[in-house]
Amino acid sequence: MRFAGLSHLGRISTRMATIFAPPYYGRCYLAGLNPKGYVSPSATIHHNSRRFGRNVFIGDRVTIFQDKDGGPVELGDRVHIYDESFIQTGSGGSFKIGDDSHIHPRCQISAYCSKVTIGCEVQIAPNCAFYPYNHSIEPGKIIRKQPLYSRGDIVVGDDAWLGYGVIVLDCVRIGNGAVVGAGSVVTEDIPDGGIAVGVPARVVKMRDGSPKK
Repeated sequence: MRFAGLSHLGRISTRMATIFAPPYYGRCYLAGLNPKGYVSPSATIHHNSRRFGRNVFIGDRVTIFQDKDGGPVELGDRVHIYDESFIQTGSGGSFKIGDDSHIHPRCQISAYCSKVTIGCEVQIAPNCAFYPYNHSIEPGKIIRKQPLYSRGDIVVGDDAWLGYGVIVLDCVRIGNGAVVGAGSVVTEDIPDGGIAVGVPARVVKMRDGSPKK
């Protein structure tokens, strides 16, 4: 890991380091051995506007992709992105995630038209999806040829926790310390410390026991 990185030599060095390392979580320690972090040999990084913090972990078959006119991808220090997650930016979109946040396997982040910003110490369970845009569906036109549009950015505050399979749509703020239950679809803001569940997600209580906001 001493020579690891995204250069050709760095990728070879990383591959050699994984030979004797266990899979999945067992490789997380490798990210701490080099400020450039650990990027799995099977990950695909196709993005010219990427900025990675120190000691990041990018797992097997993760894809970070820049579509036409896509904005930057910024990963804070010690960010972990686990297996088979997919992050892409397109025209008008960008993605930023803060220090010590974790994205678990098979998550999809498609930042088109607007930004996706995730704070620090955020935990995102497997199979979550973030879509800060909508697709026009006017009658009489082929849907795939219709334009994308957005009501606004997605923002997830510090120390939030999203359960398995949560979907977050455009123009939503999930507050600091908020919790979103598994399978929920977030279409409206969730306040700091709120616990929300359902389709669409609704606040059912507050973490500190205070009345719902």
